[in-house]
Amino acid sequence: MKYYITTPIFYPNSSPHIGTAYTTVAADTLARYHRLQGDQVHFLTGTDENAQKIVRTAEANNTDPKIYVDGVVERFKELWQALDISNDDFIRTTEERHQVVVQRIFTKLFEQGDIYKSEYSGWYCTPCETFWMENKLINGKCPNADCGREVELLKEESYFFRLSKYQGALLKYIEEHPTFIQPVSRRNEMLRFIEGGLEDLCVSRTTFQWGIKVPFDPKHVVYVWLDALINYISALGYPDGENYKRFWPADVHIMGKDIVRFHAVIWPIILMAIDIPLPKVIYGHGWYLTKDGGKISKSRGNVQDSFALIQRYGSDAIRYFLLREMQAGTDGTYSEDNVVERINSDLANDFGNFVSRSLAMIVKYRDGMIPRPGQDGALELELKALSSEVKKAVDESLRKCDPASALEEIWRFVARCNKYVDETSPWALAKHEEQKERLDTVLYTFAECIRIMAILTAPFMPGLPSKICELLGKDERLIRWEEADQWGIAEAGIKVQKGEPLFPRIDLAQYLTAEETATVDKNLNESPESLQAPEFEFEPIKEEITIDEFAKIDLRVGKVLSAEKVEKTDKLMKLEVEVAGEVRTIVSGIAKHYSPDDLVNQYIVLVANLKPTKLRGITSQGMILAASKGEVLEVITINKKLPGGAQVK
Repeated sequence: MKYYITTPIFYPNSSPHIGTAYTTVAADTLARYHRLQGDQVHFLTGTDENAQKIVRTAEANNTDPKIYVDGVVERFKELWQALDISNDDFIRTTEERHQVVVQRIFTKLFEQGDIYKSEYSGWYCTPCETFWMENKLINGKCPNADCGREVELLKEESYFFRLSKYQGALLKYIEEHPTFIQPVSRRNEMLRFIEGGLEDLCVSRTTFQWGIKVPFDPKHVVYVWLDALINYISALGYPDGENYKRFWPADVHIMGKDIVRFHAVIWPIILMAIDIPLPKVIYGHGWYLTKDGGKISKSRGNVQDSFALIQRYGSDAIRYFLLREMQAGTDGTYSEDNVVERINSDLANDFGNFVSRSLAMIVKYRDGMIPRPGQDGALELELKALSSEVKKAVDESLRKCDPASALEEIWRFVARCNKYVDETSPWALAKHEEQKERLDTVLYTFAECIRIMAILTAPFMPGLPSKICELLGKDERLIRWEEADQWGIAEAGIKVQKGEPLFPRIDLAQYLTAEETATVDKNLNESPESLQAPEFEFEPIKEEITIDEFAKIDLRVGKVLSAEKVEKTDKLMKLEVEVAGEVRTIVSGIAKHYSPDDLVNQYIVLVANLKPTKLRGITSQGMILAASKGEVLEVITINKKLPGGAQVK
């Protein structure tokens, strides 16, 4: 099977930022996944260089546009290399292979009457490279939600493309192909936009000369949103190139939601007009926002230095954060402390800790040799069933361009693997010679779990499989997607090693700049008045009890083995908690305040001798202690890893 995926081509008016990185990492993940599936993949990215904003940025830097843009393009290529992006091609719209195709298509559209010459008078936003009718402006400014800047009144001779002619055909196509625009929220938005009426599109400019000349009227240059979109076929060698014949139509165009309109309206109509098939899917993901809800973008001056982040935390960790935080159809929130929290919780605690302690036990109890397993028990059968279930869910999520959901599924398996360690207690089995075969089975299962985790995470964190394979005494041929739900692949007798931690825990303080440290110090040294706690109205303290009455309450430490939200409820979370040698189910109303991942492997305090009760059909054996006031709630946790069952006095 062939698979052709593209990112948009990015404006090289400044260095790439975190939002640009997300788009490209998401596309790379899908490309890698399809390669693992055995598909013939073509992955395209590139830069959009024929825009007025490029000219103005170059002028502001007192340099020639081509010299300026060459330097920025190199930064893009360096970042993609640092992020392990596996693109097959990189298209620049200043390349001759692109220019000749644009001129050919422009001429064809003109000759068949779909482009005509007239005069344009209207408002133009240079940062957005977009023309606006006056009735679309908001307070006389650009109506784009991410812009809102001044527009210019332009009046010039221009060529126009008859978008309005194809409005009915485009609506019909979208209605007949419900998966053409994804997710559904973007599809509905585009339908409303088209139904509101399409106006013919101005497709040439005469007020500046940077760009592709109209071949039969060289005082005109082609408008960027006709020029740029054509890159998806010019890079393939349209119309006669072998890659064009092999890979078109594109399987997925992936982009930020702000440019879906151009791809879901202008691009399909261009293709309809020149009578070639439309792409299969146009997918518009959300934006990365700051904690205060603002979009991270070059125009707002709040971009993150992607190179610095990769240098600090590593490519795999940054890729994981970007992909995990951006839920399908919604925006993601970026802050560096969020990055560190994800690394420490998901990668260091959950993934890395399982790999380290599992391999350490193989080294300790079997001299580093993977043992031959005995008969599977119920726990091993459960793990095998779950791996099959998770692989299917990951396949489905990635087919829907939803890497966040795929990673959630993988971490469901990771959490279950960690729980398996506690349930089987190899350290206890090792004390009894008659449990030798059982211990062999458990240790072998550890190796298989690690192998499966390496396969499932390969599209997302491409640097990870080789490290794991080295620990397992194998090369990367161990990473075969079809074996992610197969067991018995690890070879008994292979020598493993514990190695260094895959994801060392991070202390953010070590990366604070002098300015950031000064800000922290300033906050700590505020006047006492500013640090006073807000006044609350507290509930009255209840009636006094005796020490004997208090002694009836049995408070214990419990280790959270797994957690999941209770279906069809907003507040309830179901937890499996190890306490005093047994695993209990506890249902708690904390789901609005914690995600399941926040609590797994945490040591909490619970009332252990509370009579069981049923909540939503689930028997709950205990109550978790938490402090709350108004909308704020915090579960009481124990920092020191006391054993589950330790008394709280």
